[in-house]
Amino acid sequence: MKLSIGIVGLPNVGKSTLFKIITKQEVNIANYPFATIDPNIGVVPVPDERLQKLTELSRSKKTVPAVVEFYDIAGLVKGAHKGEGLGNQFLTHIREVNAVLQVVRCFKESEIIHVEGGVNPLRDVETIKTELALKDLETVQKRLEKAEADARSGNKEFVDLKDALEEIKAWLEEGKMLTTIPKEDSLHWKILKELNLLTAKPQLYLLNGREEDVPSELITEIKETGAGYVVADLSSAETIPELIRKAYEVLNLISFFTTGEDESRAWTCLAGTKAPQAAGVIHSDFQEKFIRAEVVKYEKLVEAGGWNEAKQKGWLRLEGKDYEVQDGDVIVVRHG
Repeated sequence: MKLSIGIVGLPNVGKSTLFKIITKQEVNIANYPFATIDPNIGVVPVPDERLQKLTELSRSKKTVPAVVEFYDIAGLVKGAHKGEGLGNQFLTHIREVNAVLQVVRCFKESEIIHVEGGVNPLRDVETIKTELALKDLETVQKRLEKAEADARSGNKEFVDLKDALEEIKAWLEEGKMLTTIPKEDSLHWKILKELNLLTAKPQLYLLNGREEDVPSELITEIKETGAGYVVADLSSAETIPELIRKAYEVLNLISFFTTGEDESRAWTCLAGTKAPQAAGVIHSDFQEKFIRAEVVKYEKLVEAGGWNEAKQKGWLRLEGKDYEVQDGDVIVVRHG
């Protein structure tokens, strides 16, 4: 599956700087709002030491990591949902990403202009959350108008849909992030997925500054929503791997591997994915024609020194259609 993350935030908080570090691409960085007009898209390999070890073990000709797409969205401001600062255009760019990464300015340097006149991370987080929620309210309201018309027929399915949309609208009006809706509310989550709502996407925060710059209240607030966060001053080499680790965590993703003389490759799927669906990540035909998977844990494969050696030690398992692929599994798919 493709992993994509939209980078959002107020102007001049460090979004384009982060994007430049992530992709090592030159983007337009300027000390004024709206320097970035179109979303810059960068494809970044997922750092995973296990993959390189598998390449060495199999003497693979190629190494193919999993990748993350980062979308650098131009700075949002108060009123973005109505088009302030070209905000409507930018919010549309976030619709298709898997997760939203909000960059929050915590550093105090006064020579860098702040669009609100002063540094206040709690206020800035609230501004972005409000703009995302207001954009979602527009989307929900349009869908609710149609649902209300359909519900006049008395059809229970339409009535239930209308009621669920009204509840979602109420949550948004109360300023709640839709990620906090219980997963058991299956109808609500079906609607959130259908409408691709921004505040229903898993949230990540990059708190741009030093640990001492970050208000403890902000950390508490982020944790209460179940979001992931990284504190970094955008000069640490560990910032990007840590961001990607957090993205995998909040999106409930795992990595599994294939390896051989031709290539060693990392693949991404949701935790709990069963073997046929994981095989489909490799190739759609594999899911349809799945027979079984030969599986060995990465650590056991390395310990054994190779595939045949792991098989001789009895560490290779044959798994069927009900097997849930685990992080670190090395797999060979048998198919018709």
